[in-house]
Amino acid sequence: MDSIIVTGGAELSGRIPIAGAKNACLALMPATLLSDEPLTLMNAPRLSDIKTMTLLLQSLGVEVTAMQEGRVLTLSSHALSSHRADYDIVRKMRASNLVLGPLLARTGHAVVSLPGGCAIGARPMDIHITGLEALGAEIELRDGYLHAVARGGLRGAVIEQRFASVGATENVVMAATLAKGTTVLKNAAREPEIVDLVHCLRAMGARIAGEGTGTIEIEGVERLGGATHRVVADRIELGTYMIAPAIAGGEVELLGGRRELLPAFCEKLEAAGVTITQTNDGLRVARANGRVHAVDVKTEVYPGFPTDLQAQMMALMCTAEGVSVLEETIFENRFMHAPELMRMGARIEVHGGHATVTGVERLRGAPVMATDLRASVSLILAGLGAEGETLVNRVYHLDRGYERVEEKLSACGARIERVRGE
Repeated sequence: MDSIIVTGGAELSGRIPIAGAKNACLALMPATLLSDEPLTLMNAPRLSDIKTMTLLLQSLGVEVTAMQEGRVLTLSSHALSSHRADYDIVRKMRASNLVLGPLLARTGHAVVSLPGGCAIGARPMDIHITGLEALGAEIELRDGYLHAVARGGLRGAVIEQRFASVGATENVVMAATLAKGTTVLKNAAREPEIVDLVHCLRAMGARIAGEGTGTIEIEGVERLGGATHRVVADRIELGTYMIAPAIAGGEVELLGGRRELLPAFCEKLEAAGVTITQTNDGLRVARANGRVHAVDVKTEVYPGFPTDLQAQMMALMCTAEGVSVLEETIFENRFMHAPELMRMGARIEVHGGHATVTGVERLRGAPVMATDLRASVSLILAGLGAEGETLVNRVYHLDRGYERVEEKLSACGARIERVRGE
């Protein structure tokens, strides 16, 4: 099993290209199921989650061709051979449930495994289900699989989500593109990944309005065609690398970055004393002299502070001047990185959905263990500013969401290397 060794103390200087958004691409890929014509995605990230989605779609009969070292994906669903998404693949990645809506809309049938360890209501699948049922689907859970059928096809409806779920918004919007009549989705997620999906669907011939707002209106069409679409920049990778010079010192330009992808996050970084400048090619980020200032953070749905940047922000607050409180409102059990940061000398107290961080002057390198995707990169960030050597174990999580992180950071002067496991 691979590990990553970070030797702290090196300031960063250089440019980092931001890859296409993992979460956007994972929704765009199932959109191919809505058409029998090819869908080509440019700027696809080269990540293990993309490979997992590729395997899932291929198991359904989708032809997937990768070009330019995997940065261009062409998908064709002209010869679908199955409507069953098996547990062996779905268990590896929650986004696999995004085949449910498109399969129902195109074929009228879908059998999709629940993600591993997920009961309905936990990271709520129920929002997906109630939305699709409102469109006329009949769905029941049997033996760990959602068995869905749309007798006579899906029908437009007015749907109000109890929570602005990104995945449920994506599933319902994709399904509604081929439903009869008009669908109005209220309390829809507003994330840039939703906007990107709608732009792609519109290029395929869908009639959709309101993306980026709380209400999306979809007028169903009889069929969708093919399209070529460029995946939006990954705002979570962008935010992660914005924190890197804030922790390590120095200045980095993030190619393809835009403030509007992370409005609340940029405000918090600037309040902490980090300078952010829009350039012709992206965002330039630098830390002012001395330590950053403590700021409080509350995770919220977009355009609020992203839950997927909470762990990275905690790593920054560990060496900030003052006391910060981080409140996690999106997912439970999302402070598992805190005990590992404490091994490096951080002063953190966790009480339910709140973590209080008292900044110290400097962290100390230590052996630590990654518990999930965002926790793994937060430990690497902490290691950049720590004294001595930090050994991050179990970094297989990292490769699900970050493309060649050690290469991108070392190109800017970080002392970081991957140690290949057996």
